[in-house]
Amino acid sequence: MKIAVTGSIATDHLMSFPGRFADQLLADQLDKVSLSFLVDELVLRRGGTAANIAFGMAQLGLRPVLLGAVGADFADYRSWLERHGVDCDSVHVSEIAHTARFVCTTDTDMCQIASFYAGAMSEARNIELAPVAQRLGGLDLVLVSANDPAAMIRHSEECRERGYAFVADPSQQLARMDGADVLGLVDGADYLMTNEYEKSLLQSKAGLTDAQLLDRVKVRVTTLGKQGVEIAGRDVGTIHVPIAREIQAVDPTGVGDGFRAGFFAALNWGVSLERAAQVGCLLATLVLENFGGQEYEVRRDLFVKRLAESYGDVAAEDIRPHLQ
Repeated sequence: MKIAVTGSIATDHLMSFPGRFADQLLADQLDKVSLSFLVDELVLRRGGTAANIAFGMAQLGLRPVLLGAVGADFADYRSWLERHGVDCDSVHVSEIAHTARFVCTTDTDMCQIASFYAGAMSEARNIELAPVAQRLGGLDLVLVSANDPAAMIRHSEECRERGYAFVADPSQQLARMDGADVLGLVDGADYLMTNEYEKSLLQSKAGLTDAQLLDRVKVRVTTLGKQGVEIAGRDVGTIHVPIAREIQAVDPTGVGDGFRAGFFAALNWGVSLERAAQVGCLLATLVLENFGGQEYEVRRDLFVKRLAESYGDVAAEDIRPHLQ
């Protein structure tokens, strides 16, 4: 299966605050917040939504094509991704801007305060999918993940025009989109990926009920944090999958990207939606147990063992043949 993953490619600056943000925020003075958090740790990691998803898919044996815009400082990052099985031949390199930066502080409740500098990502709107499809001999699926908003809308439009199956994954960029933009992104998508809050925000901006939303997309996948994942579709009864058992939560950055990587890699294997969500939940847990979205390794026997612990022996044996 030929999968293109479009979206952000960034360097993550991750910090840890040894307390709770909630304890520092005064409800009656939120209109004049001015805070500085003294952090205990700063680590630099490779990140970006599309890059994290592509890395996760490659960990599960796929060779996804990464599509996004970066700066000339991407050389070392490119080598890392290519060594781990990601096709970077279609990444656009800006002549003037640096690769995007994500600066994030996480507290002891796993809550986050973050800023994102787009940098070269603003040039992603110039990327066309057709040359990628020509190079690969077609595209079976395009993930339209968080990116320059204009790029996201362009990719969705091109998918509809050229008949490419696609995933609409607006994520944090919903805040930059109006109702028309939202509809332009999700209309005709094979899958819509959001968390629970994003789903409500999307429906509010687009003026859609649950039923109307499912008239526009085939399958809706909603992550529910500690409550797991809910899947619904036109011809699919509601499916709920709990989260996988974790060893120790370290940092939530990239957890949603890990879920998407596992979910779509497993669908590529031909397993059910429920089984794919279980794989996605376990991959998300591996991300949660490390600092950064690409600091884990999928080891076949251990992955199968942890699937069995979370979802039973049948689930584990269904997945075992697909893992390299």
